[in-house]
Amino acid sequence: MINIYKGVAVKKLYSSLLCSAILCIGVSTASIATLPSAVDGQPLPTLAPIVEKVIPGVVNITTSGKAPVNAGRIDPFQFFFGMPQRPMRERPVQSLGSGVIVDSKNGYVITNAHVVEYADQINVKLRDGREVSAKLIGSDKEVDIAVIQIPAENLEELPIANADNLNVGDFVIAIGNPFGLSQTVTTGIVSALNRSGLGIGRYEDYIQTDASINPGNSGGALVNLKGELVGINTLIRSPNGGNVGIGFAIPAELAQSLMRQIVSFGEVRRGLLGVYGQDINHDLAQALGLPVTKGALINEVIEDSAADKAGVEAGDIVTEVNGREINSYSELSVVVGTMGPGEKVKIKLLRDGKTKKLKATLQAREDQKMAGNVMDDRFEGAHFATNEDDDRRGVIISEVEGNSRAYYLGLKKGDLIVSMNNRRIKDLKDMKDILADDPSPLAIKIRRKNTVFYLTLK
Repeated sequence: MINIYKGVAVKKLYSSLLCSAILCIGVSTASIATLPSAVDGQPLPTLAPIVEKVIPGVVNITTSGKAPVNAGRIDPFQFFFGMPQRPMRERPVQSLGSGVIVDSKNGYVITNAHVVEYADQINVKLRDGREVSAKLIGSDKEVDIAVIQIPAENLEELPIANADNLNVGDFVIAIGNPFGLSQTVTTGIVSALNRSGLGIGRYEDYIQTDASINPGNSGGALVNLKGELVGINTLIRSPNGGNVGIGFAIPAELAQSLMRQIVSFGEVRRGLLGVYGQDINHDLAQALGLPVTKGALINEVIEDSAADKAGVEAGDIVTEVNGREINSYSELSVVVGTMGPGEKVKIKLLRDGKTKKLKATLQAREDQKMAGNVMDDRFEGAHFATNEDDDRRGVIISEVEGNSRAYYLGLKKGDLIVSMNNRRIKDLKDMKDILADDPSPLAIKIRRKNTVFYLTLK
């Protein structure tokens, strides 16, 4: 996609330069020289000082590597009768993006996970022209955040803005590397906060902006008029891949919080509250006689979980967590899912029309992820995780390794296992209990996007 848009960008650039040249011909040098530098004694408004201050903290990122190619339909004779497996094909890939220096002392740069995916080599170009190789510290695809480290000295980091001070309508500046055009600056406003439900990641809590964000801007900075980082530019919504004024950025405080975990552990370790629930709408509130039409309705509390120990009960409506208003169950999942185990959580909820305040300590997600071959050799190469969405409960396949039994079996990342041999599966414990009996044959019911099918193993 980058190469296609890069060609378009070059044509537009030539067109812009030509138009500028024509316009300059029609304007005299004298008239240009008489443009005022001030109006009523006040200098003309300009963002130049802010941009000059911020740009050194934004870097250009280029990567190269190899990505797997879909090997096509599986030959059953090849898999079931031990015929030689075809090696997984790979193709060379290159990526172009941006990054933000957030720790100048240690050289940590935040970018998007999709910018460095499949990267064998990561190159970073600084504002002053220096080019250095970067090391991948870790990434989190569920939020689309990655942390890389550069060895360069004399770096300039961007300060993180207080998220509580960001409001819809605030002016913002986006800086990045769209279409390979380095250090490009665009402006706009904050169009909305806490955007979710986009179907992009598991934990969605985006800042929406109309500042132009295009391919190559990914991982770049969204800053306020104080030059503080408010977000990491991540994606756009567009019918044709170009900017139409609907861009999204990951809140800077969220990115910084996840960065600390990635630096400490090489990954994001999420805390577990231990509840299942759903959103509240007007019809549900009316039918159940609920006093509110927004919040997170708790349907079930897992025994001995953090929520259970704190006193949360089924039927409670969570309205606030750590001072942040909770409008839906998905929003509760985002807030908790971006916090680590051991963190303290202040919960405000409604129970029987009365407000209660509770305190919980998030637990570690033990037994939330597991390699397939640990449970059954037939799942060699697959990695499983408990899916905690109440409407899609089951075990989700988080990864499938190439050239593995799972790969040739046809399992795919994102598949949801909902039952085995007609026994309902809610989590990894249910799955392990069933596989402990070594059932054969094994009928697996799988949900893949909008389809449901069975897969039989012997």
